[in-house]
Amino acid sequence: MTIRLDPNIEAPDDFYQALIDTHRDLDEAQSQLVNAKLILLLANHIGDMQVLREALRLAREDGVQLLRSQEI
Repeated sequence: MTIRLDPNIEAPDDFYQALIDTHRDLDEAQSQLVNAKLILLLANHIGDMQVLREALRLAREDGVQLLRSQEI
């Protein structure tokens, strides 16, 4: 199984708002903890190690590319 990259959320704006609402009034440490718990919950739901490794790889590559593009 490969990771799905095409849009697959029925109401992406609603999800984004729910995500923002989840972090409202949290300090940075609490927000990071919520993110970590969310990642673990979703990883457990996915359950496929091949998909999870691919998601980790893509997230890291995208993050590094983003940081490099912002360097002055």
